[in-house]
Amino acid sequence: MILSALSFLNMSFADILDIVVVAALIFVVIRWIRHSSAINVFIAIILLFVVRELALLLGMKMLSSLLGTVLDLGVLALVIIFQPDIRRFLFRIGSGAELNRSRWAKVYAFFGLKGDSLGNDAISQIAEACNEMSEQKTGALIVLRRRGSLDYIMETGDRIDAKISKRLIMSIFFKNSPLHDGALVIGGDKILAARCTLPITAKQDVPARFGMRHKSAIGMTEESDADVIVVSEETGGISFVRQGEVTAVHGINELKLLLGNSGVKEDEQ
Repeated sequence: MILSALSFLNMSFADILDIVVVAALIFVVIRWIRHSSAINVFIAIILLFVVRELALLLGMKMLSSLLGTVLDLGVLALVIIFQPDIRRFLFRIGSGAELNRSRWAKVYAFFGLKGDSLGNDAISQIAEACNEMSEQKTGALIVLRRRGSLDYIMETGDRIDAKISKRLIMSIFFKNSPLHDGALVIGGDKILAARCTLPITAKQDVPARFGMRHKSAIGMTEESDADVIVVSEETGGISFVRQGEVTAVHGINELKLLLGNSGVKEDEQ
């Protein structure tokens, strides 16, 4: 019986290749979700699957059948429970988040997908507004659209569709403004919407000094290819968030440089 159970060791090249590919996929999934709440559930599923395969090899029909039923129902439940994590995972694959941006831009160009880019005047208006709000310690959250559609985010707020201007940005985030609570969405050279709700990151290792604005900015850049500017109401500090990574901005010129490298311009370099 033991010899028959170990007969699977007589593997062909296709079997070895199959194992290597599956192991690589598991490694990639764990790498991308290791900081989220889904990692514990994913590891539990892998362990249950291994136990089920061992039960099949040893001829334990009842245990293998029970575990098979649990796994079948569990996969369906996981798709429902972890829909945001799955969406984030698939987006990272589709956006080429782990690949060279200039090469991935050619793929988008092949399908006729072009991203938003900021003009010099828009960059100056945004940077000057953020700099002044920083000095006044006025909290702000600004989303910069790139290629991906942000309609599902703009639907949570109020549509504006106005030309970018320093005064308009500052008036929106003024504490007594009815639009100040939420995020501002910018696409191209226009302010598209205000008072928008952003997804909050599921990361467990976010520094304690980061408040809800930073967590929302991280979550937004994890689920889309947008960049986000955060102005802290507590410290007045400016942060630039891209792909879940927060960069502290030191001065208006550094912010202008980051804004100039956003969107298509960065990809075409």
